[in-house]
Amino acid sequence: MAAMEKQQPSMVYWVGDNLYLNITNQCSNNCYFCFRNYKNGVDKFKLKLNHDPSAAEVIDKIKDVINKRRWKEVVFCGFGEPLTRLDIVLEVTRWLKQHHPATTVRIDTNGQAQLLHKDRNVIAEIKNAGVDKVSVSLNAHNKQAYDQICRPQFEDAYAAVLQFIKAAAAELDTEVTAVTIPEADTRRIEEMASDLGGKFRKRDYIPCFW
Repeated sequence: MAAMEKQQPSMVYWVGDNLYLNITNQCSNNCYFCFRNYKNGVDKFKLKLNHDPSAAEVIDKIKDVINKRRWKEVVFCGFGEPLTRLDIVLEVTRWLKQHHPATTVRIDTNGQAQLLHKDRNVIAEIKNAGVDKVSVSLNAHNKQAYDQICRPQFEDAYAAVLQFIKAAAAELDTEVTAVTIPEADTRRIEEMASDLGGKFRKRDYIPCFW
């Protein structure tokens, strides 16, 4: 842990064959299980940022590693909600699609983008920029459970997430995920995902033991 504290934060990191973009630590949720509550990073990468990077900073970091291996996907996913910085996501995605057109681009999101950007059509904008996939963390089978688990800053967050999943599934390859925590009925969440048009994936819950 001490060694990681001395590291520079990573805007770009990788796990397996996926290249991840850590563009913000801002999030409209405060999920009790979130990894960032008790870790500074993943593997050898420190993900607690000193500042929100510009698109140019992120692109420069991508250039350093994009040709080092054949990445399966480039994923907007770090210690925050990437769509809080929608314009950065759009600019970086457009650059990727222009210079590396075969790249598959995915966004891992909490699905609250329309609450964050009320005057914009987020799904249309990310699709037009070249985003191929979205993975939406639902984590709850009803509003009461969602508010308990995810502790959103928006009162109507749960309904907005469901609307986002439905809209995304009509336009993009869309996955719904849920962490295997006691409060979440993953069977019901899987049924909801199917009804909304998305695929479903369970994610293991890794508790922290001090």
